[in-house]
Amino acid sequence: MTVKDITNIIEDFAPLNYAEDFDNVGLLIGNTSTKVTGVLVTLDTLENVVDEAIAKNCNLIVSFHPIIFSGLKKITGANYVERVVLKAIKNDIAIYSMHTALDNSNRGVNAKICEVLGLTNTKILIPQKGTIKKLTTYAPKNEVNKIKEALFIAGAGNIGNYSNCSFTTIGIGSFKPNQNANPTIGQIGKTETTEEVQINVTFEKAKQKQILQALLKNHSYEEVAYEITTLENTNQNIGMGMVGELENALNEVDFLKDLKNKMNVACIRHSNLLNKKIKKVAVLGGSGSFAIAAAKAVNADIFITADLKYHQFYEAENKILLADIGHFETEQFTKNLLVEILTKKIPNFAISLSESITNPIKYF
Repeated sequence: MTVKDITNIIEDFAPLNYAEDFDNVGLLIGNTSTKVTGVLVTLDTLENVVDEAIAKNCNLIVSFHPIIFSGLKKITGANYVERVVLKAIKNDIAIYSMHTALDNSNRGVNAKICEVLGLTNTKILIPQKGTIKKLTTYAPKNEVNKIKEALFIAGAGNIGNYSNCSFTTIGIGSFKPNQNANPTIGQIGKTETTEEVQINVTFEKAKQKQILQALLKNHSYEEVAYEITTLENTNQNIGMGMVGELENALNEVDFLKDLKNKMNVACIRHSNLLNKKIKKVAVLGGSGSFAIAAAKAVNADIFITADLKYHQFYEAENKILLADIGHFETEQFTKNLLVEILTKKIPNFAISLSESITNPIKYF
């Protein structure tokens, strides 16, 4: 398999165009056509991780966090980022990262936290805007079913628990082929009017390329008329954080003890205890202070995240319990998730879970 074969599997699960604008995702080092000898999956790509990849004959590192986040002006080995890049290039090791693309997946980082905590009825906490698009196109009556079926197969027409959704209207189309045209219907230099059907389908933006390919392949017209618009509709499946429910409510102390045990954390920084039961739980892996208001808005009893600053704990305002369990700790199961994804798709390929410890924070 090539690097591209492997990354296609990951991107089918977590499309890169769902990553946040500030992020740096995708293939950071290497060539997509390189044949892969083995894959090492890690949370962070550090020098010891590259050494581990060399020892295990893995020439592709799949890392959650991108080692190159902002621009590099020189590569001299002056810091750990430059040393990782140098060592990877010297040893022909490719490095790939999906970061917030996986954060925004409804089967990604936060879904894994919910699974570990045993949460049910999970939903996206902050849906990502601008992820739903609408295709409008026009076709002869006798081609409508063929075109719609091709669009559905390509991934269009899915709304929540429903598939093959579309809307059609009948109207009159007009066109005049010029001397360079090769029209399916009509004559060169003559304005033609014909009965056509307008087809409307919605789709997730990650599937736009394959949907347009399906449209153009299955339409008989030389020039296919179509429009794509971005909708403001909320996408239930893409976004930051998740919220779910415990099967049985717990008091705050018991829940925090359970959280500490299940997430294997050394300590939990939290806001004032509110002396109420914990039933509805919001989670966001990594730095999640921006989602405090969203967690309160859905009436979560607790919000579990990381990297909260001193004054951000005041934002609880005695309405919610805030729990900071650590950045690494919220994302620690992500590499297990990635291994599960890859081994399910390519069970006979060498996929290794990194044994390197990359948490930079220690507890005394």
